[in-house]
Amino acid sequence: MSEPSNRKLHVAIITSGGAGMFCGACMHDNTWTRAMINQGAEATLIPTYTPIRVDEQNMTGSQVFLGGINVYLNFRSRLWRRIPRFFKHWLDTPWIINLATKFGVSNDAHELGALTVTLLEGELGPELKEIEELAQFVGNELKPDVVCLSNALLSGTIKTIKQHFSGPVFCVLQGDDVFLEELGEPYRGRSLELIRQNVQQLDGVLVHSDYYRDFMSDYLDLPIDHFHKVLLGIDLEGHDGTPAENPAGPFTIGFFARLCKEKGLHNVVQAFEIFHEKYPDSRLHVGGFLGKENEAYFRKTTKRLAARGGTYQYWGSPASLAEKVDFYKSLSVLSVPTDYHEPKGLFVLEAMANGVPVVQPAHGAFPELIEKTEGGLLVTPGDPRELADAWERLYLDKEYRLKLARQGYERVRQFYSAELMATESLQFFQKRVDASGFVKNERQLTPDP
Repeated sequence: MSEPSNRKLHVAIITSGGAGMFCGACMHDNTWTRAMINQGAEATLIPTYTPIRVDEQNMTGSQVFLGGINVYLNFRSRLWRRIPRFFKHWLDTPWIINLATKFGVSNDAHELGALTVTLLEGELGPELKEIEELAQFVGNELKPDVVCLSNALLSGTIKTIKQHFSGPVFCVLQGDDVFLEELGEPYRGRSLELIRQNVQQLDGVLVHSDYYRDFMSDYLDLPIDHFHKVLLGIDLEGHDGTPAENPAGPFTIGFFARLCKEKGLHNVVQAFEIFHEKYPDSRLHVGGFLGKENEAYFRKTTKRLAARGGTYQYWGSPASLAEKVDFYKSLSVLSVPTDYHEPKGLFVLEAMANGVPVVQPAHGAFPELIEKTEGGLLVTPGDPRELADAWERLYLDKEYRLKLARQGYERVRQFYSAELMATESLQFFQKRVDASGFVKNERQLTPDP
């Protein structure tokens, strides 16, 4: 007989560190883990490749598996693969991995094509021992009810995990296609082929938007009913900026995301140059993580802004939640006009949570977020003049800007809280566990007689 469905559910999330940067996916996974714990569940966040970096309490509760240094050396050297794990396990120590990332360990997709393929090959590739260690930890030591991979690039571990763990395994997709599309051939094609094979073994694929469900169904050649939409949420604690009744200071446009071409910083700069010619009292604030591989792009994109005097301010990457909130509070409007189709849009929710309306391109997940919250405007993608015109509307009509700010502020709290995200996802996981016919015994989940 199965155990009662109201027993404490244990969810294990296997996430990927961002090589020292604030990664939206691992920040989401961290918030998700803490929210499920706060809802009375048991949740474990397992880091892979590198430790995660977040601006809130770090919820990772285990060692780093598939440590980036060992993974790279396994890839480069057959001799290294033969060395017993006992003698090289120390290289998976978080401070050693973090130190290595400061000396140029790159997460640039162009440089990681061959390595990506070997990881997706799973037990057939050079990372067999690393993957086996992760699988044994999950199935033989942790013994959760549900396992959820944070991205499809971890799908090379599925087969081995299922050899040690009999419960349902899911994967949440959070922008995997962006990385894959940047891989040079033949690595892109081979990686996509392997992912399409690997995800067939999953019990379901999770996404945060209707757009990404439809897109990834076609991209991964998976039937639409294999996908499940789960709520996107943010931890609202600390996001206490309320819409100002009488917004003071200059009209300030903000951009907050990873500083790279696909996030559209160049689109904001072009639109700001148009807008600033007409409204010279306006300001532009830019914040976000800048990786070494994007430094040349950033310098080239922002070079002309220096000629506009003190109208432009670079905030860098805020080191804490308080600093990030201070950034949002300095804004009149946020725009991150991505070139690629964004599958989530956490920065949209964060801006609204601090009483800041948004203007976003009408693609990806943005139309769904704007329709639900009514906290911003949509513009034609890739049209800097239309983006500047939307800013002008908010500049000239402060009451309308405040209306959008209030709506976004209230509806993020109503529809996109971490608590609601945890409640809905736990209900989904519990139903799948109950339906699977498995119950937890002393060792792992085994078929219910």
